Amino acid sequence: MIQGSIVALVTPMHASGAVDQDSLKKLVEFHIAEGTDALVAVGTTGESATLDENEHCAVIKSIVEYVKGRIPVIAGTGANSTTEAINLTRKAKHVGADACLIVTPYYNKPTQEGLYLHHKAIAEAVDVPQILYNVPGRTACDMLPETVGSLSHINNIVGVKEATGDLSRVKQIRDLTGADFALYTGDDATSREFCLLGGNGSITVTGNVAPRLVHEMISAAMRGDNDTALAIDAKLADLHKNLFIQSNPIPVKWALAEMGLISKGIRLPLTWLSENCFATVRHAMHRAGVI
Repeated sequence: MIQGSIVALVTPMHASGAVDQDSLKKLVEFHIAEGTDALVAVGTTGESATLDENEHCAVIKSIVEYVKGRIPVIAGTGANSTTEAINLTRKAKHVGADACLIVTPYYNKPTQEGLYLHHKAIAEAVDVPQILYNVPGRTACDMLPETVGSLSHINNIVGVKEATGDLSRVKQIRDLTGADFALYTGDDATSREFCLLGGNGSITVTGNVAPRLVHEMISAAMRGDNDTALAIDAKLADLHKNLFIQSNPIPVKWALAEMGLISKGIRLPLTWLSENCFATVRHAMHRAGVI
C-alpha cells in the first residue's frame, strides 16, 4: 500500500505554456530529498484539464523516468468519457506508473450506478492498481461511501482519494471496505484529523511547497502522535488555506516560482496569481519557514 505524504505535483511550464522539463526534473529531486512518499503526475494540480493527451502521457513518462523507482508514481488518468479514461490508464501503465488515480466523471453527472460501472469498466480493462478520486467541488458528482464499498471488491481498485473534507466518511468508508483498502484525503486543511482517524495518507497540494513538514505531520498523525502532528500543522495552517485563495494550482505555482523551483508559466483559462494576493501567500510561506 502506498502511504504517507503523496504530493499532487504541479506541471511546470514556461511563460509560453510549454512544459518545462528541466523544472520538472528539479521538482522530482526536490521531493525525493525532502522526504515526499509518492508523487501524483498530472492530477488536478498538474493541470490535467489543459494538457492534451500526448502531453499528458509524456509528463507521466518523464516523471517515472526522473523518479527512477525511488518512490511510487501515481498517474492521473480520469476523464468524463469511460473510453478516454481507459485509454489514458493503459498508456500510464505502459510508461511505468505504479498506480492510477481516476477522478469521477465530471460535468455529465452520472448516477451512482453509472459511477460503479464506469470504474468497473476501467478496472477490468487495465490491470494496474487504481485509486478512486472523489472531488465533488470540482466535478459536480459525489461518489457515495456505499459506491466506494462496492467498488472496493474489485481486485485492482485499491483505494480512494476522498476530497470532500467530510471526516465522518473515514469510518463510513473503512467499515464498508476493510483494512487493506487505502483511504487518502484530498483536503489539506483536515488531513491531520483524517490520518488520526485511520487514513493512510494525504494527496496534498501543500506538500508541493512544504514537503518536509507535510511528510512529518502526516507521519505523526498516522502513528497516532497528535501532539507532534498538531504542532507541525499549526505552521502549515496558512498554506492549507491560502494556497486556495484563487483556483488551484494558481497560488501553488506562484509560490514555487517564488522559491525558484519553477518558471512563471500556467495555461489559460487559468492565469497567474493576482498581485493583490502575493502578500497573503508569501506570509503563509514565511510562517511555514519555506522562504
